[in-house]
Formats: sequence, C-alpha cells, structure tokens
Amino acid sequence: MQISKITEEQQIADMLDWALAGKHGLTIQGAGSKAGIGRPVTTEQGLDLSGLTGVEMYEPAELVMKAKAGTKVSEIQSLLRQSEQRLAFDPPDYGPLLGGAAEAGTLGGIFSANLSGAARIKAGSARDHLLGVQGFTGRAQAFQTGSRVMKNVTGYDLCKLVAGSYGTLAIATSLTFKVLPRPEKTRTVLLYDVPLEKAQPIMNRGLSSVHDIAAAAYLPADIAATCDIDYIRGPGKSVLALKIEGPGPSAEFRCTAIREMFEGEGAQEELHGHNSESFWRFVSNASAFAGSERPLWKVSLPPANAATVIAAIRDKAEEADYFLDWGGGLVWVQMPDGLADGGEGLVRGALDGAGHATLIRGSEALRGKIAPFQPQPTAIQKINARIKDGFDPENILNPGRMYEHEDVKVSS
Repeated sequence: MQISKITEEQQIADMLDWALAGKHGLTIQGAGSKAGIGRPVTTEQGLDLSGLTGVEMYEPAELVMKAKAGTKVSEIQSLLRQSEQRLAFDPPDYGPLLGGAAEAGTLGGIFSANLSGAARIKAGSARDHLLGVQGFTGRAQAFQTGSRVMKNVTGYDLCKLVAGSYGTLAIATSLTFKVLPRPEKTRTVLLYDVPLEKAQPIMNRGLSSVHDIAAAAYLPADIAATCDIDYIRGPGKSVLALKIEGPGPSAEFRCTAIREMFEGEGAQEELHGHNSESFWRFVSNASAFAGSERPLWKVSLPPANAATVIAAIRDKAEEADYFLDWGGGLVWVQMPDGLADGGEGLVRGALDGAGHATLIRGSEALRGKIAPFQPQPTAIQKINARIKDGFDPENILNPGRMYEHEDVKVSS
C-alpha cells in the first residue's frame, strides 16, 4: 500500500476525487497507533493525517480548544497543563498495548475511536466532549459542523456520528472540543484483598454515595503485581481503588469518609498526587496487558453482571486474565493463546446478549475471520447502512474496518 503524507486539506480533496473516479478504497489513519483495532483494511492507497498538526484556537477562560486532527494527544495535554486544565474524559494511550510507542496517538484517532479512560463513569465519553468537526465526507464534500459551546446543538448529531466511526464515515481534519480545570488534588482510596464477588457491590456503594467518586476499578492480585507502584504491587493481594478529586480539604474529608464507610472490608491505604495519577493511567491504558500478543477483549456490560461473566469465561478458559474498570461496567479480558476464534465465542457467549465486546488486540489473521466489533441487530444494521450511504456511498473510507459486509458498517 502506498501512503500519502497529508499536510494540507486540499490534498485530501484531491485524493478523494481520485478515489471516487476509480472507486478506490482509502486507508485513513493518523499515527497508526490504533490501526490494530478492527478488521484489517486492504487498499492500494492510504492517507496519513499525522502531518495535519497544530492548535488553531484555545481559549482557557471559555474552556474550549480547536486543533488539527494529526496533533498528538500528549501535546494537547501538555499545553492544557500550563493553564491547569485537562481533557476530562481521560483519553487512554493504547500504543504500548498494541505493540507501538507511547504518546504517539493523535487527536483525530482518539475521537475517531471514541476512547475514554477510567474517568468515563463521571466525565462521560470522548464523544460527549466533542463540540465540532471539520473535514470531508466520502463524497468528497467538505463540511463543518458543531459549535464552540455545548448549549448550541447545531450539527450535534453529525459530531456524535463521526466520533466512534473509526474513519468509515468521514475524514476529520480539525476538531473542536471542551476542556475542564484540573483538580487541585487527586487521591485514591485502596481496599486490599477484596474477593471478586464483593468488588462490584462495594464500588457501587461508593459510586452511589455523596462523596463524588471520579473512578472505580478492581485489580486481581496477579494484575496488581504488574504495576510498578509499591502500594499496588507490594501487598500481593487484590486491589479495589476509588478515586477522589477536588480541593484539598474536600478531598481529604471525602477520603476519610470513604475509609470509614468501608471499614471492615479489608486493609486500607491511600495514594496521593503522582502515585494516584500514575495508577489511573495504568488502569486507563490497560498497561497490565502491554507486552503481550494474546487476544485482548474490552467488554462493556451491566456492572452487576461482571462477576458472573468473568466466572463463565474462566470456567472454560482458566488462564484468562481480567480486571474491572468503570465501577464494573468495563471488564478487560486477556484470553489464552490457542483458541481458534481468540475467545470470541466464550466472551460473547458469557455476555448472553447483555453487553458488547470489542477485540482490542489480535493478529491480523484473527481480526480478518471474526467480528472484532459486536455484531448489531438487523434493525440497527439497516439504520447504519443508511448512515453509511449518506456519508460514503462508494465505501471508500476504511472499507471493511468495522464490519465485513458493506451493509452493516456502523458508527458507534
């Protein structure tokens, strides 16, 4: 495949005209750090958008920023830190998870994949923070949608469709998004040696309390042992973590209240400052599974079902590794080698229709023969086919990345 490095928008328009004239497919990517998610895309020509870089507008007082799609997320975060602000949806870095470099991911990639970290249960998804998109459809039509403020819903649906479409609906060249202040303090209450069956009820109690918990995760002992933070690795036990953010006195008061709430549930500890932030990056990036090539599934489900689903998977694949995020609403599952379908049957069978599973890491051969994204009901397939036809009727953009058949491409 020949790759064209894009540095200006007119090049995209020209390539789309060429593709439409000859009905050629185009592989769309930024840094390529998430190219291993989804079905393999086989085209003669690819567009590399990592050359479209730069912050076009940043107004800290208005909590809004606009930047080119190829701008690295790490550069955006560095700029925001100078004004004590952040991307509140906690964008994860899957580079090392997928065998690539850290901090290579681009802004366009994170919104195209709609990826959010551990803070999603409080801050929402990446899609919820997207205010506007500028780019091109598969019809070679330039478009600009959205607004600089959340209260203006002009173009709302188009923004939401582009986010999570993995480049199958449009080529985003610039994105406008909201930012939020960084908390003064970040602390994490740790509960040790909590059994799996009690983990989700405890997290639910914490999240349902008045203490405004920002994130909740559960790491079995073997997963905790892979973390380089002594308070996580050292005890050799499972770790249940509850994150608190806010002004210093408030964070201290709420941490004390949470520890009192769960007194008797096991030994306790707290992470402060740097250790707390490092731990939640470890969780958001699924760093425990970096360095492996085993099939890795990201499973979204009703939190109350987490323990049952894990038990069902491990009953047939005892070597499967896992941990819980989003208060139990997200289960990361690393399957053992040797399963012809990478564990697809086991994982989706355990869900029994209540949730959805996405293959985040798998060989190209595996991704070509199974459905990396959760198959959709026929009614939703038809809706998504109409959306696809409206944006990209010739199936030029990342053909086959999300689903094998053109009539079941989806945007979420």
